[in-house]
Amino acid sequence: MANTQDRMLFTKEPYIEDVGPRKIKSIRFSMFSGDEIRKAAEVQVWRSVYYDVNRKPIDDGLLDSRMGPASKSGICTTCDGSFTDCPGHFGYLNLALPVFNVGYFSTILDILKCICKSCARILLEEEKRKDYLKKMRSSKADALQKNNLMKQIVKKCTTMLSSKKALKCTRCGYINGFVKKGASISGTGSTLGIVHDRSKVNDESLEECSSAISHKKESKASFRVVHVLNPVRILALFKRMVDEDCELLYLYDRPEKLIITDIAVPPIAIRPSVFMDAGTMSNEDDITSKLSAIIRANAPLRQDLQGANPKSKCLLDWDQLQIEVAQYINSDVRGIPTSMQPSKPLRGFVQRLKGKQGRFRGNLSGKRVEYTGRTVISPDPNLKITEVAIPILMAQILTYPERVSHHNIEKLRQCVRNGSQKYPGANFIRYPDGSIMNLRFSARKRAADELKYGYIVERHLEDGDIVLFNRQPSLHRMSIMSHRARIMPWRTLRFNESVCNPYNADFDGDEMNMHVPQTEEARTEALMLMGVQNNLCTPKNGAILVASTQDFLTSAFLITRKDTFYDRAAFSLMCSYMGDGMDPVDLPTPALIKPIELWTGKQLFSVLVRPHAHMRVYLNLTVLEKNCVKQKETMCPNDGFVYFRNSELICGQLGKATLGNGNKDGLFSVLLRDYNAHAAASCMNRIAKLSARWIGNHGFSIGIDDVQPGELLKDKKKETIEDGYKACDELIHSYNKGNLELEPGCDAAQTLEAQITRKLNEIREETAAVCMQELHWRNSPLIMSQCGSKGSPINISQMIACVGQQSVGGRRAPNGFIDRSLPHFPRKSKTPAAKGFVANSFYTGLTATEFFFHTMGGREGLVDTAVKTADTGYMSRRLIKALEDLAVYYDDTVRNASGGVVQFLYGDDGLDPANMEGKKGIPLNLERVYLKTKATCPSGTNASLCPSEIVKILDDRISRYDMTPDGGCSSAFKKLLVDFIQNRISILRNTRKALGLDEEYAKKDNSDILEHIAANISGITTQQLKVFLETCISRYHLKRIEAGAAIGAIGAQSIGEPGTQMTLKTFHFAGVASMNVTLGVPRIKEIINGAKNISTPIITATLECDDNVKSARIVKGCIEKTVLGEVAKSIKIVMTQRQASIVISLDMARIEAAQLKISADSVKESILKHLNPKFKPKIVVDKGYKLIVIPTESDRSKLHFELHNLKAVLPQVIVKGISTVQRAVINKSKDGKYNLLVEGTNLLGVMGTPGVDGCKTTSNHIIEVQGTLGIEAARRCIIDEIQYTMGKHGMDIDIRHMMLLADLMTYKGEVLGITRTGIQKMKESVLMLASFEKTADHLFNASVNGRDDKIEGVSECIILGIPMQIGTGILKVIQRYPQVPQLSYKPDPIIS
Repeated sequence: MANTQDRMLFTKEPYIEDVGPRKIKSIRFSMFSGDEIRKAAEVQVWRSVYYDVNRKPIDDGLLDSRMGPASKSGICTTCDGSFTDCPGHFGYLNLALPVFNVGYFSTILDILKCICKSCARILLEEEKRKDYLKKMRSSKADALQKNNLMKQIVKKCTTMLSSKKALKCTRCGYINGFVKKGASISGTGSTLGIVHDRSKVNDESLEECSSAISHKKESKASFRVVHVLNPVRILALFKRMVDEDCELLYLYDRPEKLIITDIAVPPIAIRPSVFMDAGTMSNEDDITSKLSAIIRANAPLRQDLQGANPKSKCLLDWDQLQIEVAQYINSDVRGIPTSMQPSKPLRGFVQRLKGKQGRFRGNLSGKRVEYTGRTVISPDPNLKITEVAIPILMAQILTYPERVSHHNIEKLRQCVRNGSQKYPGANFIRYPDGSIMNLRFSARKRAADELKYGYIVERHLEDGDIVLFNRQPSLHRMSIMSHRARIMPWRTLRFNESVCNPYNADFDGDEMNMHVPQTEEARTEALMLMGVQNNLCTPKNGAILVASTQDFLTSAFLITRKDTFYDRAAFSLMCSYMGDGMDPVDLPTPALIKPIELWTGKQLFSVLVRPHAHMRVYLNLTVLEKNCVKQKETMCPNDGFVYFRNSELICGQLGKATLGNGNKDGLFSVLLRDYNAHAAASCMNRIAKLSARWIGNHGFSIGIDDVQPGELLKDKKKETIEDGYKACDELIHSYNKGNLELEPGCDAAQTLEAQITRKLNEIREETAAVCMQELHWRNSPLIMSQCGSKGSPINISQMIACVGQQSVGGRRAPNGFIDRSLPHFPRKSKTPAAKGFVANSFYTGLTATEFFFHTMGGREGLVDTAVKTADTGYMSRRLIKALEDLAVYYDDTVRNASGGVVQFLYGDDGLDPANMEGKKGIPLNLERVYLKTKATCPSGTNASLCPSEIVKILDDRISRYDMTPDGGCSSAFKKLLVDFIQNRISILRNTRKALGLDEEYAKKDNSDILEHIAANISGITTQQLKVFLETCISRYHLKRIEAGAAIGAIGAQSIGEPGTQMTLKTFHFAGVASMNVTLGVPRIKEIINGAKNISTPIITATLECDDNVKSARIVKGCIEKTVLGEVAKSIKIVMTQRQASIVISLDMARIEAAQLKISADSVKESILKHLNPKFKPKIVVDKGYKLIVIPTESDRSKLHFELHNLKAVLPQVIVKGISTVQRAVINKSKDGKYNLLVEGTNLLGVMGTPGVDGCKTTSNHIIEVQGTLGIEAARRCIIDEIQYTMGKHGMDIDIRHMMLLADLMTYKGEVLGITRTGIQKMKESVLMLASFEKTADHLFNASVNGRDDKIEGVSECIILGIPMQIGTGILKVIQRYPQVPQLSYKPDPIIS
């Protein structure tokens, strides 16, 4: 190359992007023919032996060294590479006769069904063929449509065959029969063969055959002519196929490649050979063993073909070879006779790929990694929430490669001197030439002195390093976060208890994993994206996740009691607790001055939130704790109303609602939203330290005397239980007499159960209430339940008062013996004790029968949990696989990897669910922002505005660009803001009206005392209003979701993770005792699977006249299925001399009472519609309520049978209503309106029933809604159903996640379930589908169809080790070098 001086000088260098290493752009799947296999191979393998006597691989054997070295000492004779360097080379194995490739067996069968077995042309007529070919060649058709088209062609050919029993080929005149799977080549038991059944064909060959065997005695019996299509014949047919026909059958390549003539022998690298027993025996891989068996089966067949054995033996050997080759590819192949199955099946290629341990899921989508540690975890409140304590032992093994620079050379020299055994040391030095020095054995001092810039030292972990911390099961993204390391003695990983919640960890022996990122980029990305302080909120609904738990809540609750006072010494000591005495603290003014200065516990929390005056944190919030009695009142008698104003705790005893997780208005949430993550995190750290030290000194323990019931409680409990039992006895008595008032939709037994259950629950609640009043406030369980750190009033009352009713499957204990639950009770007993009511408490101890019932209830819970875990795990996996590649792009759309739009704007407003502050996914809690504005921006001397001025300022602000849809503001938020201000204006008007002032006009000078009061109560100044509006609008715009956000995966986690917390299977529905509706995990599964039939379809019908029970009954009568047997008094056979008939008399009184619109004529119509049209009887209506049915049968002998047949059928005739409806129940809602709950399907029928308001009628069956109302309605239905189910279980999930899921399930125009079939229709990528389920099928089909996988999606990128185009991978960054300014060292000229 010429010198650099000689190069032409460009004034401007062209910009050449450094693309880095090459990436795979796409993968095309195809098939190999025998010739291609032979060309690619290095060696022909024909010997089934492995090694010779000197342990050297035998040439032309299965371990020939031309395919790669067989052991670590060997050398490859093809590329001269060593064991580590040689990639391996293929060999080939020639088969004596061709055999089927079992992976393509179904494809071969499909092709044979469509072609003529004589001329190998397709069996369609020419016009149809051209038409299908045109469709197949259409540029718009994607792989799925082409596949369906091919299936249509196969179906067409088979139906043409089946209709005529035989089909004449239009081109050569050969008559084709059926082609099906059948006996194999030799006719033995295996079904790996294809037969051509021509038994229905009437041509000469049949007569020829029968004449040939006419002299045998079997000839009299019927026989079938079955032609076995062997691989040789099929190969010949396939070779004659025209390319156009191949295209028509969606074959990318020639069909003869579907049949194996040569087997590729894989390189030794993928089937290693290991020596056992000191080198006498070699242990071969399953693939090698199978190849050996194939060679052994191939040799006798070759001899047979040279005429060594009779024909039948040849066929048997061919069959054996077919089976061996099939098992080589797929060892679980069906259709092999039991005699030929090996005792221990070897692993075929398909088995290597499929399943959890296979290549795709076990080695490509997820791998084992280095630089990890795992040990038991324990709590340490002295750590920050962002830290994790790592044992020195782990820090000495886990290293970080640090490059030597002049900043760190001295530190690294010291590390090298310390070596690997002494902390802080180093384990290795990597030199620029790639060599490594191990510091365990080397001369460390010398190495340290010779350290140069650019060397890499693998040093031990030190304080401040970034590590990833994870706990399985990882259900959402907060299950793996990055922390900063703190190296400490002892042997456990420790972290602050506030961070337990996102990991769902406890310290009863849990273990956790730690990973050390190895590059600066990885550390940066871990810190910025996975740092604890950046993940305080869950994207499920925006609630805070990292917050105080257990002890911290208890101590905060006790410190902030009304009657806690501290003197200067105690208060100062507690202030020093929270910052280790290192932070500056400004003591507030004492609450009491005489006779001694005293501070309250509440003041301690004011210090905690804002320790000194220079800290600009003004916290404003109001929270209702769970013991709050009055609504929104500061003077709560239980001190349950928490009010912070400008970082001062004014009233309220802090508990879980303020400090705990999951509350969006809690202290940490407000700090996080109003200030930043650092403010919230440092406040958590202070609380943790204060609380751990305070509760350690103060003491908090539990003993048996905490659960001892008092005398009063014992008497009261006895009395309550006696009263309850008496009431139950009365109910049972009235049930036995039969005068129990029935509940809607229930029979007597169900009503009794419902009422007794209600009564028994009342007993438990009453005893619980007495129990809670009895306890002393110092009672430890009581304190814990009040502050929300652990336990609930039910737990306490079960320990002290009464355990209550045990339920099994949502009912009272069932009968385990004949008519009774246990042999200790009389038969048919329905008393509380016999049906699982436990009157004792855990303190007094349970009787034997009670204990048994309690065990039944407990067992059910355990089983349910175990089943649920498996179900939700699989459900989460499916959701993640379906949604993984959805991301938000820079045009605000949500698209999948191939660029298909799933949503035009994420969640209809483009906001990030993790940043939502209000309930139900509302972006801002305006009440709180308003409160903060008024507190931090006092009115002072400014006058308050009158309503018209407020409206003017508001209109002016919302007309600006940033409040328009183009400026990124949704109409919903605009409406929210306007409504809030209007509401404020009406409050202001009401205040002024109450004070007797003019509602519209306010005096400006504020001299009037009443004006002053009105302004104080509900006035707002110009400044306050402007600050409020600006705060709201600027905050709203900060909540936009970022481009590149992988909202698909987040949405899947947000729906999958709550599934693990869902409890029991069914619930009662809408106040009707007997109407069960499936809820919980089974219901979510039904919705997500897009199930065609669901377990409890319910249509909720709104009535046009919804306040009248009589009209509701009429509509119910029209919908509910009524059969003739229910409305007929009698159905009798009447025989007279002249005629025989059946007389039906209708019970008109009953029909009137049920308000059914049934007459004899309508019954006549129904009967005629119902009966078979062949024998329509003659029906005569008599007197309006009698029907005479006269059969048309003329034959007297059959008449009797006909009559009885009719008599049996008639009671089942539906005379009114919809046949698919089981029943309809009238339900009265809370506001006194009536609606109908219809159990069953046929939404269209119910909507069309007179008296039903069709526009407001809904169904919970998604597929039916799609069929009746269309795809948009189905989408809405999916969202509503998931939301309803989650809401019933108390799960709060942002609606945006459900909208995304519903959009994905419906964006192709039909409801696709998140199942194998559904995902197959959603995704194009072969690799992604193969990594999900049915691995082998997808790969074989892809190679038949020549599918091209453009590596776009997440799964494919992970499998091929390419960065994915999602998240930070969505963009590339080009760095711009600024021009270095020319420095001049002389003074500026005087005149420029």
